[in-house]
Amino acid sequence: MARRDAVEWTRVRRANELWLAPWEPSAAMSWAARHTPSSYRAMRRAALARARQGTSLPFAVRYEDRLVGQVTLDNVVRGALRSGHLGYWVDRAVSGRGVASLAVALVCDHAFGAVGLHRLQADIRPENRPSRRLVERLGFRQEALFRQYLDIDGAWRDHLGYALLADDVPGGLLTRWRARAPH
Repeated sequence: MARRDAVEWTRVRRANELWLAPWEPSAAMSWAARHTPSSYRAMRRAALARARQGTSLPFAVRYEDRLVGQVTLDNVVRGALRSGHLGYWVDRAVSGRGVASLAVALVCDHAFGAVGLHRLQADIRPENRPSRRLVERLGFRQEALFRQYLDIDGAWRDHLGYALLADDVPGGLLTRWRARAPH
């Protein structure tokens, strides 16, 4: 995530309000007020501080030389657990082109490889079929139903817990993604 992305991030997030808001945490402020260059800078500072502490891996997703989303591995825990929670979003304009699944595959491979994690978890609302399909195609397995798990879009929402273990993808997710990508 680059400092120079503040204006572009603001534009993309504001243009995608209807696409993204149903899956985002509840907030007292309006969408527009939460998506300004200054809010990007504050979010970036917080994400980079967590990254320095080793509890987060924030990545920007770029496609055709423009910012189109983010993938973040957050709540990274070391020790006996060695896990992290995966979150992502992508501009609706590039949805369905494999951009999000490629970005997620690359982040997961980095997490299992260089970072040394063992387990990644993605918690997804049952109604979010595109996101569920994305993780399922990459090999994540549904393991749980978390009732009223997170305050999302103005209410406590159920989430399905998906997980992927490093042992599930010995050749890496990029290899799996390439095998399933349209030729």
